[in-house]
Amino acid sequence: MRLFAALIACSLALPLAADPAAWSREFPKTDFSQSSIAEWSEIRSGGPPRDGIPALSSPDFVPASQDAKLDEREPVITLDMDGAPARAYPIRYLLWHEIVNDSVSGIPVAVTYCPLCNSALSFDRRTAAGVLEFGVTGKLRHSDMVMYDRQTESWWQQARGEAIVGSLTGTELTLLPSWMESWSAFRQAHPDGLVMAEPSFRRAYGQNPYRGYDTSRQPFLYTGENPPHGIDPLARVVRVGERAWPLTRLRESGQLDEAGLSLTWQSGQASPLDTREIAKGRDVGNIRVQDGQGHDVPHDLLFAFAFHAFWPDGTWMLGQ
Repeated sequence: MRLFAALIACSLALPLAADPAAWSREFPKTDFSQSSIAEWSEIRSGGPPRDGIPALSSPDFVPASQDAKLDEREPVITLDMDGAPARAYPIRYLLWHEIVNDSVSGIPVAVTYCPLCNSALSFDRRTAAGVLEFGVTGKLRHSDMVMYDRQTESWWQQARGEAIVGSLTGTELTLLPSWMESWSAFRQAHPDGLVMAEPSFRRAYGQNPYRGYDTSRQPFLYTGENPPHGIDPLARVVRVGERAWPLTRLRESGQLDEAGLSLTWQSGQASPLDTREIAKGRDVGNIRVQDGQGHDVPHDLLFAFAFHAFWPDGTWMLGQ
């Protein structure tokens, strides 16, 4: 059974009512008396239990020139930090693991991907409370992954990089510049780069367990408002801070220079949430966001419903 179908089956079979008392049995260290959530009902079970989607830690890497598993159009998350070769984290692995705890150039990082929101973000794992290691709670809020740290078992909203439950509530992670691009684009830009090796789990890597999701009519387990301006809930938008540019607009122009930023689009990247084989997904293009000095800017390429849910007062860059 495809993972998406299994998630639906599990979510229907499990009680979805918010219940901190029940959650405390699964997360005994979490301080549920501290939270920034208005209503506990905002958090729902996504199906899998704690660590049912296993996060990765300290993965192996191989030279990009030696990896023959990836198709040229397959998406990867690129993290290019000073003092170390650029690293590619293939979405074919993150679809099944969602979080990679790594260390690059001496900096502990978390590379994350939430398939249900198409949110791909990389964070610095250093906080005032120490270096954290993240796992997957199995819970969703507005269809976005809720992470937890193994040190305090506080819960974190992946889309915002912010602790929402537990002793670290209100703590924000530092967002690092990273972006999704095709495997071909990564290798061309970084011939001496590294790519994460295939994890030692029995998974159908290379296949999309959420087949057809990004052309669905409704997000999974989302009951909030749809985006304004007639924008489809599962349309992709480029988010920088509290601004969102519809991908359709960027794709039509190829480049937008607005708000002190330069956003560019080039063809060649397959959607990981379209066809059964990731490599055969429709072309959603490669997006880069840079400032006026040509420096990469932290951004996200998420679904419109998620932007509206987490930034309800955000600005829609419609070009009108």
